[in-house]
Amino acid sequence: MFESLSEKLQNVFAKLRSRGGLTEQEVNDALREVRLVLLEADVNFRVVKDFVGRVKERAIGEDILKGLNPAQQVIKIVNEELVTLLGGEQAKLNIASHPPTVIMVSGLHGAGKTTNVAKLALMFKKQGKKPLLVAGDVYRPAAIKQLQTLGEQVGVDVFDIGDKQDAVAVAKAAMNSARSSGNDPVLIDVAGRLHIDDEMMDELKRLREAIDVTEVLLVVDAMTGQDAVNVAQQFNEALSLDGVVMTKMDGDARGGAALSIKAVTGKPIKFIGTSEKMDGIEPFYPDRMASRILGMGDVLSLIEKAQETFDEEQAMAMERKFRENKFDLNDYLSQLRQMRKMGPLDQIIGMIPGLGNMNKLKDAKIDEKEFGRVEAILCSMTNTERRDPTILNGSRRRRIADGSGTSVQEVNRLINQFNEMKKMIRAMTGLEESGKRRKRMPNFPF
Repeated sequence: MFESLSEKLQNVFAKLRSRGGLTEQEVNDALREVRLVLLEADVNFRVVKDFVGRVKERAIGEDILKGLNPAQQVIKIVNEELVTLLGGEQAKLNIASHPPTVIMVSGLHGAGKTTNVAKLALMFKKQGKKPLLVAGDVYRPAAIKQLQTLGEQVGVDVFDIGDKQDAVAVAKAAMNSARSSGNDPVLIDVAGRLHIDDEMMDELKRLREAIDVTEVLLVVDAMTGQDAVNVAQQFNEALSLDGVVMTKMDGDARGGAALSIKAVTGKPIKFIGTSEKMDGIEPFYPDRMASRILGMGDVLSLIEKAQETFDEEQAMAMERKFRENKFDLNDYLSQLRQMRKMGPLDQIIGMIPGLGNMNKLKDAKIDEKEFGRVEAILCSMTNTERRDPTILNGSRRRRIADGSGTSVQEVNRLINQFNEMKKMIRAMTGLEESGKRRKRMPNFPF
């Protein structure tokens, strides 16, 4: 996410940090580089001009250069202005004073509108709510079928009365159904187009007037850069949007759309798509995103992901096993599966302060397939073998390799890594219990 932008900005600020004091000219030179980086990232040129102007005014006009650490102060100002550019505070959904809350989700074809409606429904379901999906795209039977399929996938009811019906009639009938069934919120997947046209906008206006819509969201594709900003501007002029759902953020190395959309349209990004999986959507936090762009990590999001994934009782039980040296390959398999639920490893690493710049990890190549191979090896073992790896002789290891589609060498490597990890855990718990300082940690093989 924003890998190219993040890397280039961090390189600019690394040069600033390498200097003791800073002159006004050195700040100007650094900001000139920042300007070029943002323009290369496809950020709107007026937005770039205003952003650099605000940073320059603050950096040179607040006696920053006379301070003890001017480079850190300049970076702090850039971070604060970046947060403002991305929207300032987190923009939350509007909630109806009298349920149900009605969310109309619009967008062009190809932006991921229907998929993200289902993702939002799953997110609400996890919060203990009873969402209802409404098939408002009555022109494409395939759209109704797609929403029904996604509804089944996430376990959420889908309301439809077939194609060739009026979208307003569908929405009104859906509201009656929601009230009688206690559904809240109601998410309406309205018709999209390959381009913006008057007919499309008229229908959306009629729909908004016919029912009490609480929130109008627009789904845009981050990969399209300034095209996404232009689409948002046109939709906002016609519909008065409440917010934006930006998809494919995990594949957007530049970040131009995300950095421009609030400044150009005045409407905040409320949610971002982080993967193709149905749980790959999350609220957008400007401060956290700014920290990640500048290589400062995103510890809060990392903690939240861990809390969603790891059960507290399981964590305490695992800690006891660590202390009692009873950690076995069954536990290893369980932890592996839990960690995979947190999401792609490169995204997790990007949230860790200091590791956001992937250049630092070029030697440690991240291969998601390796997790699958390790899991296959562990699943090819019997429960007894996972409990007591010492019984894994040559013939057992050959059987495990054949069963997992790997080699004996890979099986051996996994077992060696596990044994090395147990030594490390023993060393850590032993030193902690004795109160001694750690002199040397065993190497953990990756």
